[in-house]
Amino acid sequence: MERVSADQWYETEARGDGVTLIHEPWIRPFYRCNIWHVRGRDRDMLVDSGMGVVSLRAHVPLVTERSLTAVASHTHFDHIGCHHEFDDRCVHGAEADILADPANPATLADPYVTDEIFERLPPEPYSSATYSVRAAAATRLLADGDAIDLGDRRFEVIHTPGHSPGGIALWEAASGILFSGDIVYDGPLIEDTYHADPIDYHASMVRLHDLPVRVVHGGHFPSYGAERHRRIIRDWLDEKERA
Repeated sequence: MERVSADQWYETEARGDGVTLIHEPWIRPFYRCNIWHVRGRDRDMLVDSGMGVVSLRAHVPLVTERSLTAVASHTHFDHIGCHHEFDDRCVHGAEADILADPANPATLADPYVTDEIFERLPPEPYSSATYSVRAAAATRLLADGDAIDLGDRRFEVIHTPGHSPGGIALWEAASGILFSGDIVYDGPLIEDTYHADPIDYHASMVRLHDLPVRVVHGGHFPSYGAERHRRIIRDWLDEKERA
């Protein structure tokens, strides 16, 4: 399979509200994590950090311009690969052990990481057979109701277990922006990971349904608005309640 140079690995797209999408276009869409950069007055925030096969700091200047807090929506391999590159790292307490010791079965790198998840391979010396996430112990443990304060912006931590035990969403009430991680997005939702829980998943979806969102930036697939948000969750809940 053809390889891509490191300077072609990432793309950035401004999304308004001081939010920029950073993504890895050579990863197939189902596996491609949305990395979200948020500009604040006093510091910036990064929500997730991709696979880590190419350095974010070396190839996306946006993430080095100012002090930055790197938040993990959860600790699967596609979301925490570059967290070790940042000094200020946050994760929910329920998954702090995985961020600190990201063994491949724990991060789901086993069984998901193979050459088949790529459209084109990362630059050498990348090898799917030896891929692993680098350890990056959290400097702050998050819990439900905590806040990420950027000076002029405040994001509330909403604990959303179900996809994984320490999954979180980040809610900015002033703007109606929700960073939803992998609990809900506009694509096939993953409910069968080794540490997924159907009861928790249902409770998290119920909690997010009535949130007065204006825009939802998920962990995968395109962003969407309030009507689509409620429809995704309502359809999911209806399916579960019919089962």
